[in-house]
Amino acid sequence: MKMKKLFPVMLALLLLVSVGLVGCSSGKSSGGSASKGDVVVDIFQFKVEFKDQFKEVAKKYEDEHKGVKINITSVGGGEDYGAALKSKFASGNEPTIYNVGGPQDVKDWEAKLADLSDTKAASVALKGTLDGVKKGNEVLGLPYNQEGYGFIYNTKVFEKAGINPKDITTFAKLQDAVKTLDSKKKELGLKGVFALPGKETWVTGLHLSNTFLSPEFNGNVIDTFNAKKVDFKYGDAFKNVLDLENKYSVQPTVSLDYSQQVEELFSTGKVAMIQQGNWVYSSIAGIDQDLADNGIGLLPIPVEGFKEDAIPVGVPMYWAVNKNKDKKEVEEAKKFLDWLYTSDAGKEAVINDFKFIPAYDGFDASKISDPLAKAVYQYAQDGKTIPWVFMGYPTGWGQEKLGVNIQKYLSGEMSWDELVKDSKTAWESSRK
Repeated sequence: MKMKKLFPVMLALLLLVSVGLVGCSSGKSSGGSASKGDVVVDIFQFKVEFKDQFKEVAKKYEDEHKGVKINITSVGGGEDYGAALKSKFASGNEPTIYNVGGPQDVKDWEAKLADLSDTKAASVALKGTLDGVKKGNEVLGLPYNQEGYGFIYNTKVFEKAGINPKDITTFAKLQDAVKTLDSKKKELGLKGVFALPGKETWVTGLHLSNTFLSPEFNGNVIDTFNAKKVDFKYGDAFKNVLDLENKYSVQPTVSLDYSQQVEELFSTGKVAMIQQGNWVYSSIAGIDQDLADNGIGLLPIPVEGFKEDAIPVGVPMYWAVNKNKDKKEVEEAKKFLDWLYTSDAGKEAVINDFKFIPAYDGFDASKISDPLAKAVYQYAQDGKTIPWVFMGYPTGWGQEKLGVNIQKYLSGEMSWDELVKDSKTAWESSRK
């Protein structure tokens, strides 16, 4: 799942230009313009990892549903989806379908959100997956999928180092494995044990922090959203994992981005582990298909004092429908989302083409093919999960405040105590 920190408002005009460029390069699904009388559904979505497959599926829908034209713009990776979405709406060219992240986004975008409670997809969404997008009896978003993240590791490197990944169920054992790998870097051909992308505040300020803040809020995104303060109850455990990643990472971590982490370092065997999720499978496969299919596994992120053998699992984003669009567009948008998650053709694409872990009933889980998705699914089956609550953080807090503070900490510009104090104050101020 790729996000970037929200830019200041003064950059909104520049983002309007970038959105236009992205639309030209990755927008339209079938390369032609809509015919007169067609219902046009414009989709503005964040997940660039499956943008090509998504266009193909949209084309299939168009072929089966004459008179419908679907245009897709994907903004993510090096782009900031949240800021780009605001600019998209500000431009007056509002999308029909777009993405929201949970209760905070629902509050921020409420005036634009159609009620989706009458869709087939809403009726088959897995228990709990709609909690973050409900308001009274209304369902204001439909889950993309389920995702999980932890430490993705190179199985061949571990084998050469004599490390059994099944033994790594506590922080102490993770620490021992890391030290072993570090001591054998030269013979293993490693530049570092980890590649910590400190440049990406979503990796640290959202994903890593969630692992240690979720227990504090009982794994409940609504409790997180309603919380007036954050205590960093598991702050020491948070610091220990961050320090471990940073100390044994390719340096300098604050300049490492997602592409360098996943594609340039991990996918080429130059680091043994990265903190990422099942969504990176396609990126790894694009560099080394054999590594992606036969050489990767998923380790837990240990939370000392809570769970040390679990991974965070949740819904990355929700599909939202713009209620202010033409009634025909709104209805067609609902039909498309229903088709995607409840028809045989749609479900086939979700599993096989998108490589998604479904967030809906009616799917055959045995068809999940890639090793990371299988691992996430198994952790969920075993009950070894930590819920995602970062969508309940105050707007911008995870990336603009905590994520930036983590960058300062990694650069030696801020102590851990200062990081915690400043981040607590920012949370409390935003919730007054």
